[in-house]
Amino acid sequence: MKIVIDTHTHSIASGHAYSTIDEIARSAKKKRLKGFVITEHGPALQGFPHVYYFGNLRILPKTLYNVRVFSGVELNIMDMHGGVDLSSKYLRNLDFVMAGFHEACFPPQNVKENTSAMIAAIANPLVDGISHPGNPVYPVDIEEVVKAAVHYGKALEINNSSFVVRRGSEENCRNVARFAREYGAMLSCGSDAHYCDDVGNFARALGVITEIGVHHEQIVNSSFEQFMEFSEKRKMERLSVG
Repeated sequence: MKIVIDTHTHSIASGHAYSTIDEIARSAKKKRLKGFVITEHGPALQGFPHVYYFGNLRILPKTLYNVRVFSGVELNIMDMHGGVDLSSKYLRNLDFVMAGFHEACFPPQNVKENTSAMIAAIANPLVDGISHPGNPVYPVDIEEVVKAAVHYGKALEINNSSFVVRRGSEENCRNVARFAREYGAMLSCGSDAHYCDDVGNFARALGVITEIGVHHEQIVNSSFEQFMEFSEKRKMERLSVG
């Protein structure tokens, strides 16, 4: 299986990443990717982009170095009710909208509360998928999360960086993939690159997906056409939100 679009990348705008969008595009070209999504952290994290940044993503070229540039965000899950830190005004025209737990915005709770908060975010029509749902700092009922993702047509991420920076993620990621295969959930495979050389680095995430035997049709970024279909379908739902 091949991953052709990196759905999770951060530029210097995220505050703790170290490459420009131009450098990310050059790296994506070198890795022979067909595209990448710029997914800066939402504005609730201190030091991260102002809301205007996300509205202004429309000025980016559609392609750089013959690589497609997709606009996106990694939102912060803010509460137990599916609240996130950008409104539909800024989200409706983006190409890919993830949401995830980050400790400064939603302190870790117990399994029941973490699961309820994640499922509420999955149910939010502005959200397309969940970033690093295997993070062991936020234990969840993975089977219930996967069932919710299927019900709402959302994607769950197998995050390559989690195997390094979120120690203890591997078994959780394996279970996400296993339940995804069982229930037919969609997955995304992202590098979570914070430096340009890591763009397109899916080795460990793809290893888990391959080991578990998830079908390539379930990976939203395993082909350009599949990602476009998923993105357009999700965009239509976001556009329907007032």
